[in-house]
Amino acid sequence: MSKAVKSLTHWACAMVVTGASALSAQACGVALALAVDVSGSVDDYEYDLQMGGLAAALRDGLVADALITEQAAVLVVHWSGQSRQAVVVPWHRVLTEEDAEALARKVETVPRKWRNFSTGIGEALAFTANQFGAVSDCERRVIDVSGDGTSNEGAAPEDIKETLAAAGFVINGLSIEGETAQLTEYYRQKVIAGPNSFVLPAFGFRDYPEKIRRKLIREVTKQVAHVE
Repeated sequence: MSKAVKSLTHWACAMVVTGASALSAQACGVALALAVDVSGSVDDYEYDLQMGGLAAALRDGLVADALITEQAAVLVVHWSGQSRQAVVVPWHRVLTEEDAEALARKVETVPRKWRNFSTGIGEALAFTANQFGAVSDCERRVIDVSGDGTSNEGAAPEDIKETLAAAGFVINGLSIEGETAQLTEYYRQKVIAGPNSFVLPAFGFRDYPEKIRRKLIREVTKQVAHVE
């Protein structure tokens, strides 16, 4: 069991207690952590499609306006197998158009952390959740996890997601269809959690840029939505 998973339950329970007290003074509407799959099934071209597409989405007028309206905090994580997760863009507050552009520049220029190894979705969720202590003033805590395969290493995502949902997190998914059959259904059953959580399928990596744009709009603007 990884260090992130071991510390998750204690930390998540603490967030339930401290989160409510922070709401009265909060200005930040949403803390959004973007967890990007960089495991061995993702080649360099597909990595560029993901990070370039994410940067383009953050520059989109609707996305940028939504982030600014929510006074959002955004974090980016690269993840692969067990014990291979890293923050590659630390929490970045988006209060102005300049902030949104600066975030997009960071995203499109960040080096890839790994090029090999397995797929540990549960470990990625636990690691990402453990980064939220720095943004306890934000009303909503959302983890946006994207990937092209099912979890095959480390903690089971269905176990981790229940702990996070109980602590008030929302986990949304972007399933990149192609390599794994019925991946979107897997994300529905095993990964997403929390009120109005959803999974949006991308039909290959070339479809990722448009789908991540749609997904960001949907999760940042507090739209009442059902799982697709």
